[in-house]
Formats: sequence, C-alpha cells, structure tokens
Amino acid sequence: MFKDCTTSEKSKGFVAALGLAALGIISSSGAFAEAVTVVSWGGSYGKAQDAALFTDASKNSGIAINRESGASMSKVMLQVESGAVTWDLVVSGSGGCASAAANGALEKIDFSVVDVSNFLPNTYTDHCIGSDVFATVFAWNTEKYGEPGSPGAPNSWADFWDVEKFPGTRSYRLNNVDGVLEPAVMAMGVPAELVYTFLSSEEGIRKAIDKIRELKPHIEVFWKSGAMQAQLMKDAEVDMITGWNGRFDNAKKDGAKVGYTFNGALRDYDGFGIPKGAPNKDLAMQFLAEVSKPQYQANLPFHITYGPTNSKAYDITTAPQELLEALPSHPNNVGKMLAVDLDWYAKNRGRALELYMELLSE
Repeated sequence: MFKDCTTSEKSKGFVAALGLAALGIISSSGAFAEAVTVVSWGGSYGKAQDAALFTDASKNSGIAINRESGASMSKVMLQVESGAVTWDLVVSGSGGCASAAANGALEKIDFSVVDVSNFLPNTYTDHCIGSDVFATVFAWNTEKYGEPGSPGAPNSWADFWDVEKFPGTRSYRLNNVDGVLEPAVMAMGVPAELVYTFLSSEEGIRKAIDKIRELKPHIEVFWKSGAMQAQLMKDAEVDMITGWNGRFDNAKKDGAKVGYTFNGALRDYDGFGIPKGAPNKDLAMQFLAEVSKPQYQANLPFHITYGPTNSKAYDITTAPQELLEALPSHPNNVGKMLAVDLDWYAKNRGRALELYMELLSE
C-alpha cells in the first residue's frame, strides 16, 4: 500500500488509517469498509439492539455502522421530500413504516437479499422488515393498585379510564398517534375485533379522540419516548401509563414498582425501513439481511422482553422458559391482544395524527 511512499508519508498514512479505524470507517483488518447510518431509539431499547443485533451483525458482516438515535418516520418523509436523505436504515413502529411506505418514502425490500422465509406471519411487508414483536400495554404503580392479577388490580382499558375506581394520575403518548386511539375505543366497550371497523371513518376517529379528551384532565404528563416511560415509573411520577412492555420490564429490574397486563394490549412489531434514496441503499439492504438472521434475534430477549420475528430464533435461543413466556409473541399471550392493523395505518394515520395534535394543542 505504501510501496512508493517516503517514511514521512508512511507515517501520515498509518495515522490516518488509525483515525478511520477508530471512527468505524475501516475494518480492523485495515481494508476500507463502507458504513451505513442506522437510526434507532435510545434508552434500554437502543442498548438492547446494540448488544443483541447491531454490534455483532456489523462485526460478522464487515459492514461498519454509524449509530444514531432519534428515529422517526416523519423525519424520514421530510428527508425524502427535501431530497436530502442522510439515513440508510431506520427503526420504526409498524404503523410508522406503513404510513411512510404509503407516502412513497421507503425503498422496496429486495427479498433476494433479505431472507424472510422463517419470519412469523404479519411481521414484514414489501417495505419493512420486523425486528421484534412488542406490546403496547397500560402499566401501573403496584404499590398503589396491586400486582397484576391480584384482587382489585386494574385489568382493562376501561379500568385505565376509570378515575373513580382507580383514582390517580395518568400518562399518555405525545406527538404520535401509533397505539393511541385503539385503547380509547376499547375503553368505550367496543370489542377488540371491531376496533378498526369503528376507526374506519373520521367520525369514529373523532369519537376516540373525544374519549381521550375525557381523560386529559387526569393526564399529568404526556410521554415522548420509551426511556421516558420507564423513568416516569421509576420516579413514581404517575400512577398509570401507556407504553411498551419491555420498557416496563427493564424499569422493574431497576427497582420501579410497576406491573402491566397483556389483556387488550396492542400486539405490534418494530421494523427496519430503508428511506427512499438512501445514500447507501445496497449496503443497507445487505446489513438488513444480516441483522435479520435468527442468531441475533435469539439474543434480544436477554436484553429486553421483546419477541423475535424470525421463528428460527426460538429454536436456537437459550433463554429460560420463564423469560420466553413473558414475551408478547408467546402463544400464552398472543390471544389476549389486538394485532395492529397496518392497512388502517397506511390509509388513516396522517388524518388521525392531525386530529390528535389538535387535541394536544387545546
């Protein structure tokens, strides 16, 4: 490489190479490697993905990654609209992926590269590959309301809305409509199988928002992220809250007095999408293929209680039965939950978000 260089030039080149290696732009072998920008969230979820998925997938594939937090499909759509796309692979809830795809903001997945032959049903689309199965649940302070399943403990979305039977402060989602309207509809007594039929008209969407409006005087704080969900419960700042099961499990490990139920929860998945016009589209597709392999997903439950989307991960995981039974994708839990309807999100998410933002601004 430095055959025709002077000693000084060799030194400069070696120092430069060390600098690039430190930045993850060249591999430890010294060969130049391209890098993809992978954007996810922070807190325990981001740490879990790094530990279970990203670090080893990068090492084994030889594809360097630049990790960023603050994932948002709204930001992806803005990047695509402005023609200034800087992200290559972005994590989002399935509803956000569906909406971004419907707006033409995501690349189509190349299934000759990304193998989904062993994925669970409804955990991938033409534009999004599921990374984990999670549940949007309501959680509560167990010192105030009791442990899950105990006499008198809350057990339904109707209980979450019942501030007479369960007096106390609430917390709800801010600036995002994913998983926001369905609980309100179930709290009205609509059966789970009819929730999306109810929400198929603007009248139904407005009624759901009116139900949230009823609860708004009791909402102490609107949460912005999974990390905030966990912190609110660790600090006992609110009595009941909506959020993601894995965040509450990790908060409990950290000492939070928190419990939740899968009854009426929304069964959903996080997925990877590649923004339309991503600067490293082909490399991002290769990294997506690598990170979707079962050996990485099998490690995820050790770091956060979200289930794999690749069914082969269940065959090779060494996770104990108790841990597996706590996952949203475990057969014991699936039947208790409402599966998120991605077609509804693709058609209605934009308008529903507008109406929800109007409520938040009141």
